[in-house]
Amino acid sequence: MKEQKALAAAWFRELRNQIVAAFEELEQSHTTGPFAELEPGSFEVTETKRGSDEGADAGGGLMSVMRGGRVFEKVGVNISEVYGTLGERAQMAMAARKGLPGMKDDPRFWASGISLVAHMRNPRVPAVHMNTRMFWTPHGWWFGGGSDLNPCIEYDEDTAHFHQTQKRHLDPHGEDLYSQLKDWADEYFYIPHRGRARGVGGIFMDDRNSGDWQADFALTQDIGRAFLPAYVPLVEKRRQQGFSEADREAQLVHRGLYAEYNLVYDRGTKFGLETGHDANAVLMSLPPLAKWV
Repeated sequence: MKEQKALAAAWFRELRNQIVAAFEELEQSHTTGPFAELEPGSFEVTETKRGSDEGADAGGGLMSVMRGGRVFEKVGVNISEVYGTLGERAQMAMAARKGLPGMKDDPRFWASGISLVAHMRNPRVPAVHMNTRMFWTPHGWWFGGGSDLNPCIEYDEDTAHFHQTQKRHLDPHGEDLYSQLKDWADEYFYIPHRGRARGVGGIFMDDRNSGDWQADFALTQDIGRAFLPAYVPLVEKRRQQGFSEADREAQLVHRGLYAEYNLVYDRGTKFGLETGHDANAVLMSLPPLAKWV
């Protein structure tokens, strides 16, 4: 599947470039309202390397992080392309296909994807997460990912816009697909020990292999294409609004909830750490400041 792997990795890089450019434009265009007096933020880009026990090339990626901007307090947009062999612990941390027949005898793998988490300056602008990925072994391949909105101050119209935009992009792939992936997101982004969701949901899929690689890749691309039109209008609408100390307090507490989920439950975090990827890249999703009360 060399050609398919190359196409997927190239798409994730293209999507990364689109998002980075759009986010830097949001920084430049924020000239009035809270934090407009600050210097506009820009991304610091660092090449990451994955370690292997044998010392062989095991892939890596790009970690792009913006800190202390006018609009974004911290945002990371990472891409990766990693490969090698999966140890037993890494196999158990796989997001899908645990116990895949043949893996113990031939544990080679390849994976590529994009991962994004944005923590915002203004508490009235929602935080957001997005990732999509492709995973390959000699025994099977699959796609996964999605995006979800994480406001500390909820607006029904923002939630509706986010979901409707995703539905519009998913409907060409099947009438029932949006509702299936929405339900999956509601289940996946639930925090059992808090008895609540971490946000207002979105879409999520894992282990996507319909048998038609091209169709599943097209779906994965449209999940990525939905992100900017679903999210950027919300940023533009809320970034100039005033907020109180109580709003900031609510934001910091909500970030604590987000950190708990990512450290305790998130499969991508577990898999990245178990496979030796750069810890800073794996943990870039954590907020710059958070609070527990």
